[in-house]
Amino acid sequence: MASPSPDGAPPPTPLPRPRRRGFFEVRWRQLRRAPRPVFRAVVSSLTIAVVLGVAFLAYDIALDRGATLPGGDLRLGFLALYVALVLVVGSVVTYLVVPLPTGAGTTRRTRTPWSLALGLFAAVPLAYLVLVVLHEIIKPFLV
Repeated sequence: MASPSPDGAPPPTPLPRPRRRGFFEVRWRQLRRAPRPVFRAVVSSLTIAVVLGVAFLAYDIALDRGATLPGGDLRLGFLALYVALVLVVGSVVTYLVVPLPTGAGTTRRTRTPWSLALGLFAAVPLAYLVLVVLHEIIKPFLV
């Protein structure tokens, strides 16, 4: 038993332990409260992927409908260009809009190659996911 304090006040009661959260509850909380740099990296890469993906989808549908375009069927080349542009532009935009956090007492914002890496890691799955959604889910409704 704890001894009473010198002023005669009772000892403080211990705080209850927080309940253990389940896997999906933790992931839902992480999704709702994503750190700003991660959110900015994902949104910048997603924006680039959607804009370029819609352009690629329009080209793909035009070829499917029998349009004769200069150069013939260049879908594979445009697909490779789409992936390269999403990775490069997503990384560069992330580099520009996601500075590293500042420490205590410093106000100088810095950018390092890690900002580019964050953009690249966000852009890789988004480039694929946008193409899957556009060509497997949306394209059948448009053709």
